[in-house]
Amino acid sequence: MRTTINLDDDTAAIVSNLRRKNDCGISKIVNDLIRKGAIEETIDKVVSFPVFDVGISVDVRNVSEVLDYLDIEESEGAS
Repeated sequence: MRTTINLDDDTAAIVSNLRRKNDCGISKIVNDLIRKGAIEETIDKVVSFPVFDVGISVDVRNVSEVLDYLDIEESEGAS
């Protein structure tokens, strides 16, 4: 498909640099950049949270177990 696009100066410079670096045409560079951008957009970002060893192991999916543990901790702290 033939079409005309207008590139901003900064993006035109990127395309021009990649074209010279990879020794290929503008169409190939633009197509590759669009594909790369579309693929990266669909990849789930991995989010991680810090984990600390606090010396206990409680399955937080089991509410009863969590409440029992909290009751034990509360009664030991009151003593």
